[in-house]
Amino acid sequence: MKSTQMFLRTVALGLFAVGAIAQASTVTGTVTNKTTGKPSAGDTVVLVDVQAGMGEVAHATTDANGHYSLAEPGNGPYLIRAAHQGATYFIGAPQGNAQGDITVYDGAAKVDGISLNADVIEFESGPGQLFVNERYFVKNTSNPPRTQNGPHGFEVVIPTDAVMDGAAATRPGGLPTNLQAEPAGQKGHYYINIPIQPSQADKDTVFDLRYHIAYTSGKYTFTTRELMAAENVAVLLPKSMTLTPASGTTFQSIPEDPALQTFDMKNVPAGKTVSFTITGSGSMPREDQGTPAAQQPGMGGSDGNSADAGTPGNTPGGGIGAPINTPDPLSKYKWWILGALALLMVIAAAFLLRKPAGAVSGGVVPGANAIPTDRKAALMHVMKEELFALESEKLAGTLPIEEYNEAKAALETVLKRALKK
Repeated sequence: MKSTQMFLRTVALGLFAVGAIAQASTVTGTVTNKTTGKPSAGDTVVLVDVQAGMGEVAHATTDANGHYSLAEPGNGPYLIRAAHQGATYFIGAPQGNAQGDITVYDGAAKVDGISLNADVIEFESGPGQLFVNERYFVKNTSNPPRTQNGPHGFEVVIPTDAVMDGAAATRPGGLPTNLQAEPAGQKGHYYINIPIQPSQADKDTVFDLRYHIAYTSGKYTFTTRELMAAENVAVLLPKSMTLTPASGTTFQSIPEDPALQTFDMKNVPAGKTVSFTITGSGSMPREDQGTPAAQQPGMGGSDGNSADAGTPGNTPGGGIGAPINTPDPLSKYKWWILGALALLMVIAAAFLLRKPAGAVSGGVVPGANAIPTDRKAALMHVMKEELFALESEKLAGTLPIEEYNEAKAALETVLKRALKK
């Protein structure tokens, strides 16, 4: 309840802050090369307008001390992009008088210290199709830290009979970017061309693939090969579907959300073939829908009570969080998801702050045009922190799903109303 109350207070702040106008200003900062520990001179720095199709609206070049200055022509929201040795680095344009300092790294086509933290494969079915969302969490622990920026990018493998639907990548601490998966010559092999920057704490570079496979018989044998050694190969399934490992493929069941199954295979060597058979039908649970996945129209097991193959006893757990004292090797990836959500919230707050002065649901808020710049920055901070609190309590199982859904729905309503104006 405490989290919900804080969230609703945040929504109220968002409504009153809609009347604030961000004045044109100048953004300054320093670009630092973390590989050398020195200022980065001669780098191109660009101001990018999020609402203008990521258009470039101002350019600068860093001086001998790594300093730059960019004039904001309007009220944003903006991103700042720095280019160094063929790789690009982004930050959100700072609010008020804050400095837009950027960290870059030297780059190379091949960098020591690149490894695969996890290959997470998520399945659900539709009419005659098996839909797959696969995420590679790639760790860069190079020392000194450097960015790997090869000519082709990161190579991924999908089943040869799969159809690629889309790809995206997320830099450590950044937002997802839609990309084109380029065929790599061999059938089922693709390149995703984005630099692999040094990891930040538990935040890696994430490559996200979306593809589908014909599934007319309700049974499919999934086979892939790990091109890099992987600390974890994880499979996520609805409860109404089953997984049967092939010979030589061994998974451990991980107690997670009661509405889905999680299987994990640890320390998979490079070149190993991973194979298992998927049967049944179902969709992944979505908290913003009040109907369990197995009860959604057109979903669920063919007989309504598919067995949980390889899942002993339907082990309990609060929300997605594992039971107390149960190790969860995939918990770090939940926090990556929370980080992405928080950054998305910051962008949403920036949209709210662009509304004309005094315009709040057709009325006028007295004194709205007197809101100072530091209050706008505070609003964005509060919204980000509250999102973290809300999602953290849901993951830990301490926030009832009804309260979570209510708070989430309230935010979505406010954002939709604000963006329509």
